[in-house]
Amino acid sequence: MTFNDQVIEEFRQGKSGMLEGWRLILLTTTGAKTGQRRTNPLGYLEIDGKTVVVASNMGAPAHPGWYHNIRRDHRVTIETETETYEAIASIPPAAERDALFAKIVAEEPGFAEYQAKTTRKLPVVILHRIDDRVRGMGDFLVEVHEWLREELRTLRAGVEDIVAGRADALVMEKSLKAHCVSFCEALTKHHTGEDMGAFPLLAQRFPALAPTLTKLGEDHVVVAATQKRIRDLVEGYVHGEGDPARLRDEFDALAGKLEAHFAYEERSVVAALNVTVTG
Repeated sequence: MTFNDQVIEEFRQGKSGMLEGWRLILLTTTGAKTGQRRTNPLGYLEIDGKTVVVASNMGAPAHPGWYHNIRRDHRVTIETETETYEAIASIPPAAERDALFAKIVAEEPGFAEYQAKTTRKLPVVILHRIDDRVRGMGDFLVEVHEWLREELRTLRAGVEDIVAGRADALVMEKSLKAHCVSFCEALTKHHTGEDMGAFPLLAQRFPALAPTLTKLGEDHVVVAATQKRIRDLVEGYVHGEGDPARLRDEFDALAGKLEAHFAYEERSVVAALNVTVTG
């Protein structure tokens, strides 16, 4: 039995064992290379209401394995003496890390000794409990998506009315053009805000999300191209000359691309966005 295995076994049995006097948790991560679940006992601190751990490796020259794991997959499981819960691990930017590390050293001077032993800057990691009761930027993102979905459904229905001749075509055409402009502007603003704000923030704190954020950015380019075709068709549409069926097909294509994009984004980043704001 390894030292870690012994500590884990004693911890789960409610014994202090060899690390008596330490505040311990068990952190389970997914191996960056193996994909297997790995559990490590770690000392932790509560700083400004945050659960914080340090990838000190006791001052060794290399980062501990669990730190490499969270850079590949930020989803973790935490075991305390009283409960087990799911969490996500974030890496604070430099200025925030330095402020946290100063507070850590003030409480546990041993971490300053570990830092003195190595040339690497010891990473500080914040462990955020995933709590459905907490609302944040991720939930706002979903609300924006729902609004955009509804707007697109309304636009699509308007085009269908023109195709079927169910309303005054000239009135519907004017309404459609105005509605299309406002929808396109809202969607562009939403995606630009993500590209310039939310995505860089997530990339900084959650390195594991890098491939996801790249894909989402590529989706924005594809959606923007489809959106431009629709706007050009709507603005150039003339009753009796334009082809409303083609316009309907383009709306259907946009709806398909947007739904796939929104669904993937909601699965991938909502939890991280929520804790980024609340943490």
